Parts: sequence; structure tokens; C-alpha cells
Amino acid sequence: MRLMKIPYSDGSLNENKGCEKAPNQVAKLIDEVWSNENHKNVEFEIGENIDFKNNLKKADIYLGGDHSITYWTFKEFVKEQKNPGIIIFDAHPDLFNEFKEPTHGDWLYFLIEEKLIKPENIIIIGLRNSHVKEIGYALKNKIKLYPMNKIFNNIENVCDTIMELAMGFDSVYLSLDIDVLDPAFAPGTDYLEPGGLSSRELIYFIKRLKMLKKLKKVDLVEINPDKDINDMTSKLGAKIIKELY
Repeated sequence: MRLMKIPYSDGSLNENKGCEKAPNQVAKLIDEVWSNENHKNVEFEIGENIDFKNNLKKADIYLGGDHSITYWTFKEFVKEQKNPGIIIFDAHPDLFNEFKEPTHGDWLYFLIEEKLIKPENIIIIGLRNSHVKEIGYALKNKIKLYPMNKIFNNIENVCDTIMELAMGFDSVYLSLDIDVLDPAFAPGTDYLEPGGLSSRELIYFIKRLKMLKKLKKVDLVEINPDKDINDMTSKLGAKIIKELY
């Protein structure tokens, strides 16, 4: 499997950078995860992509960096896809547009407005802090939303529904924002939103979704080592990557 590090945080609205350090930190810890939970040790070919906006190198997994990188990675992904879908795990819908270029807070808005993705082919899971303008935009465009209060105690059924929806796409892109997790499990991120998924719940979703033959690309974003505690979040990022394959 090819993993591409994208050490970029200029799309972050937070003045205190740090997400650009995540790719190296997480990649360094991957070998400490001896195998995934199916007792398989997946070997990764790891590269780095600095000039990703102008020359995105192909990979199975893109390791950011802030969430704005998904605008660029998905934009390249759709060039070879007829009817792609995207499944996003995030505490926020990333539809609040106030800027001329994509940021980590509105990259999805840009993809929709530039008609790079059909809104009805977007699934967002784990929401729990959304501006009313974002929800209004999402509902108007028929984006499929699964906020935490809809998921709670209903994970298996929600996952079944998402798997069925994904079967209607020709290909699937999976974007994992680490802040979908409750801060108790992932403190190393810029926006701590209480009431999120547990690490075990996210791994459950991943283990199900990776069974989709249509799953083609994955990214993992928004880990900030500067705000981490004992590498908890970076280590979890390394485990997530191993569980993907």
C-alpha cells in the first residue's frame, strides 16, 4: 500500500499551526502497530508530497495535514471516476464559506459549488457542532447527515445504511477527520468537540467500510502533535491506518 504524507496546515483557520507535523509523527509510529486486528501486517510504501496542489502523487492513503487537503486530493480523484461518492467522518460539516480559497472549514463547499461531487453523493458522519447556515445548505442540497445524536446506540444500523448507500456509487473516497472522535480518545487536534465517537466505534466503522470493493482512496487529517498527550492521537492515527487494509 502506498501512503503519501502531505505536511500542510496553511488551510487551517487556527493561528497555532501543528497539523503539518502529523504526517511524520504518525508515519513514525506505524511500525509500532505490529498487525491489524485481523492479524495481518500491511507493509506501506511511504512518500512525501510537498507540491501536492500542482503535482499530486498517487497513493492509497493521504496523511495530512489539515482537512483542506481533501479538496485537492478529491479533485484529482474525480478525474478518473464517473459517479464518485465521499464518506466523511467529521465533527463539523465544513460548509461554512467565508474565503476565496478552500480552507479546512469549507473545502466541501468548494467541491460542491465547483460541481466536482454531487451533493446527494456526500455522507457525513459524527456531526455535533454545526452552524445553522451549514445545516441549511446541507439540507437544501440533500447531503446525507448522520449526527452523533442519530448514531448513538444505533451504530450497526447506521453503518448498514451507509454501506447500502455506498453501493450506489461507482467509487468511494473516505475522509477521516480525527475530531470525529471524542477528545477523550483523540486530544491532539485543534477543535475539541465533546460527545464524539469512541476509538472503538470508529474502528468498527472502518472495519466495515473497508469491505467495500468500491473504496478507492482514504485520507486521515487534523491530527496536531503539538496538542497531543503522550502521542495518544498520533498512535491512534497509526492504528487507524493499519486497520484500513
